[in-house]
Amino acid sequence: MSIRGPEALASLDEAMRDIRREEDEISKRLARSAERISKIGETEAELFRQLAQLRLDPAVQAELDGRISQAEVKARDMLKAHARNLSQTEKELAAIDGALARSTELRAAALKELDARQAELKALAGRMGASIAKEPAFAAKRAEARELAEVAAQSMRKTEQAEGDREQKGKPYREDPLFTYLWERGYGTSGYRVNTLIRYLDSLVAGLVRFEKARPNFAMLNEIPLRLREHAERQIGNAQQAEAELDALETQAIDAAGGKPIREALEAIHARIEAIDHEIVLAEDRRDDTAGALAGLSEGKDPAFADALAALAAGLGREDIQTLLAEARRTRTGQDDTIVAQIDDARTRIKDEDSETREQKDRLKTLAARRRDLEDIQWEFKKQRFDDPRSTFREERLVGDLLNDFLRGGISAATYWGQWQKSQNWSAGTTDWGGGIGLPNNGRGRPDRGGGFTWPDSSISGSKPRGGGFGGGGWNRPSGGPSPGGGFSRPRTGSQGTRKSGGGFTTGGGF
Repeated sequence: MSIRGPEALASLDEAMRDIRREEDEISKRLARSAERISKIGETEAELFRQLAQLRLDPAVQAELDGRISQAEVKARDMLKAHARNLSQTEKELAAIDGALARSTELRAAALKELDARQAELKALAGRMGASIAKEPAFAAKRAEARELAEVAAQSMRKTEQAEGDREQKGKPYREDPLFTYLWERGYGTSGYRVNTLIRYLDSLVAGLVRFEKARPNFAMLNEIPLRLREHAERQIGNAQQAEAELDALETQAIDAAGGKPIREALEAIHARIEAIDHEIVLAEDRRDDTAGALAGLSEGKDPAFADALAALAAGLGREDIQTLLAEARRTRTGQDDTIVAQIDDARTRIKDEDSETREQKDRLKTLAARRRDLEDIQWEFKKQRFDDPRSTFREERLVGDLLNDFLRGGISAATYWGQWQKSQNWSAGTTDWGGGIGLPNNGRGRPDRGGGFTWPDSSISGSKPRGGGFGGGGWNRPSGGPSPGGGFSRPRTGSQGTRKSGGGFTTGGGF
């Protein structure tokens, strides 16, 4: 059973909401833990006061009590300010989440409207398709476009083969350090300029590796793919020009048949969706920064909070206080033992809180990285218009087991996105209004021109949308998907900047 584009995107949106929800929950747990640690510190301070009352004379006791109280007052004031900052940041994050939810709803509504308009277009094409397909000018231009597209496809296949040969056959040359040394120095070319001694020594090396014979072969392996790619690019340009001319003829036919309002409505919907997507990116980046700030506050990284705890810890860590505790341990009285046991218990609880906090901090970092990975995937998904109502996916596991594997860190973001690309197709009964000749749109491998205008298979083109370019590779150009280096094209406007995790996180909990 296939999955339609809007439903697929909705599943990714739901996964994103789950990640954000767990991030919020962990941040709150961390904040509560930090608050508990501060309260335990205050309890420990009170226990030292009680111990001082039992073991010290009034003058020393008053001095010690004053130092502890001073540290407590300073810590309490700082902690109040920290709590206010924490509350304000939580409110900001909630407001951003609300804005993202509204944008997602608006976008889903726009996709439904797009689906309805595309149905109107399909009905129109059914009425006029046969007549326009028989018009001599259109038929000639379509034949020309298809012929040029095939020429471009053949040129690209030859280029790919030559590039493969360059990689495979050139490997022995590149792995030979002596050959590489001479090649990089430009030995045997007009650019080779060294003194007489070096020239003589290099000539011995050249004779050893038979450089004079090997050099032209390696040069040809490198040069041929470059020339073929230049030729292929020119052929692609010719094919795309013919396609544009075919589009113009179809637009004229559409408008003449009364389809201009539909076409303009589709263009307006796509413009609206792009505007929403822009706002989503900005909101996601604001959220990323705000979530990072909240995590810092929750983890106690706020300078004021850290200073507060440090001041209290410093007060309780003074040498005279530690001496007081050590002497109380050496003597055996009921009251001393009870207070010392309570102090030990307080310190044990702080250690336990610290241990749990470290785990929660690691989990929060993992979730933040996974969220940004999913934002990258959603960006590519929308950029290639995989969420279009005509887009379908053969593999149901993309929103099931494979999604869970990605969220748990079992597969990288690039691998998961690659599975989406492999599974995607355009539903039967539609074809791009470029004549179904297999041309890409701006290198993105998706319906694009004219607001996503399409014709049914039975009307004009008799083919599917040009979703995959040649060989399913969109002309084999790096496009909307991950770059050869494994990155994504989503812009990052926040302080986090561009970043890529390798997908190697191992997560637990909800994912």
